[in-house]
Amino acid sequence: MIDSTLTRFELRFQSLFDSGRGYAFPCDPKGQVDLDLLSDRARNNYLYARAMVGRELAVPAVRPSSLH
Repeated sequence: MIDSTLTRFELRFQSLFDSGRGYAFPCDPKGQVDLDLLSDRARNNYLYARAMVGRELAVPAVRPSSLH
């Protein structure tokens, strides 16, 4: 079981064509990304990733973050 009070999460958009590529953004355990905390570049990437679901990117998944 993962303790969500200590674990950080990311919302990961995986590429449909290259398994080594994708986008990841910090989120809460429910997958909510706080856009106000993202840089302008990260915010633009997040909006792009959402728009490309089903075209270039898979449906995002909430995962424990590998960054601490």
